[in-house]
Amino acid sequence: MSDKDNELVSSRRAFLGGAVAAGAGALTTGAAKAQTADPLITEIQPWAQGFGDGVDAVRYGLPTEHEGDVIRRNVEWLTADTVSSINFTPIHALDGTITPQGCAFERHHSGAIDLKKDDYRLMINGLVDTPLVFSYADLERFPRENHVYFCECAANTGMEWAGAQLNGAQFTHGMIHNMEYTGVPLRTLLEEAGLDTTGDLSGKWVFVEGADASSNGRSIPMEKALDDVLVAFKANGEALRKEHGYPVRLVVPGWEGNMWVKWIRRIEVMDGPVESREETSKYTDTLEDGTSRKWTWEMDAKSVVTSPSPQAPIKHGTGPLVITGLAWSGRGAITRVDVSKDGGKNWETARLAKPGEKMALTRFYLDTDWDGSEMMLQSRAMDDTGYVQPTKTQLREVRGLNSIYHNNCIQTWLVRSNGEAENVEVS
Repeated sequence: MSDKDNELVSSRRAFLGGAVAAGAGALTTGAAKAQTADPLITEIQPWAQGFGDGVDAVRYGLPTEHEGDVIRRNVEWLTADTVSSINFTPIHALDGTITPQGCAFERHHSGAIDLKKDDYRLMINGLVDTPLVFSYADLERFPRENHVYFCECAANTGMEWAGAQLNGAQFTHGMIHNMEYTGVPLRTLLEEAGLDTTGDLSGKWVFVEGADASSNGRSIPMEKALDDVLVAFKANGEALRKEHGYPVRLVVPGWEGNMWVKWIRRIEVMDGPVESREETSKYTDTLEDGTSRKWTWEMDAKSVVTSPSPQAPIKHGTGPLVITGLAWSGRGAITRVDVSKDGGKNWETARLAKPGEKMALTRFYLDTDWDGSEMMLQSRAMDDTGYVQPTKTQLREVRGLNSIYHNNCIQTWLVRSNGEAENVEVS
């Protein structure tokens, strides 16, 4: 055996029997260890005794049945009927940041419509030189871009205003997904219709409608429309799913999900906002004195520990433990996430899986050692604007208890000595 081979063997043994160092996330009081093999025991493995299953090349690939519990879920009492409902991402069971389309959060107001590419049309009209109607094939001919963005419902965590309610990260924070969208900048299409984007457009807005029965019309100020809004027809490299607006949807980075109009059919350039139902009686923030804040589009910095959590308890007992979760900000990029094990008394800086990206989810890890003591797990996000995620008390001091939307408070999980966790509130 060469000296190099000896070095490799030594390093592997050090990994199995010693501390696992990972930069700032090194284990300091314990070690991740593999099981000791017994050479006298012969294990008969059925999966190695014959052929596996054939793979059907003409059908869409599905997850293994052993991961059959990793699915979207809804809460039946949230809406009067499931035709107008919400399906939550199983964030407790995922890792990394990209959400598979098949389990990605979606919100529908009148059901997911069946619209073929060949039947699709997008009109741009109003204060433009040349009103235009684009087919799906027309959109594909324009230069396209790819961007990873999160889409979060403004009502995400909304049920927590009055106290700890639902027992699971999927239900408290799962109205969110993070996907790579492919499409054409809205600015490009507006310029094609003759909008002079170099002129004075102060006070101008666009009004966006969907093709479904609810329409879900929303007004967007022109500054945002020309900045980073995308007319998207792909997600994670494939066609949009039906429930995500197939064949074409709007992507409004960093802003509340209700503005990400699905099955988008019309964009009208106007002198002011329409002030539709979805931006007056809905999706406004009611304060303690009964008044409501108007135009609260951006999603503030937020985070949540996804594991351990009520749906992802600790099952391996004491020793090395990876605490992980997600952080995001609609105002920029996440720069830091702190984790507390004692309800906010003391904080440790977590390790970011990679540098934060604007308007995209960031994965964080805290590699630690658990002695079986109860923990009050919290995470606190900070973004590149200097914004720090608030506690529930801090948020209520400004907003009161009458709100539903834009709840970005610090979440607390009580992890018991048996590894099980529950949703609690720290005052």
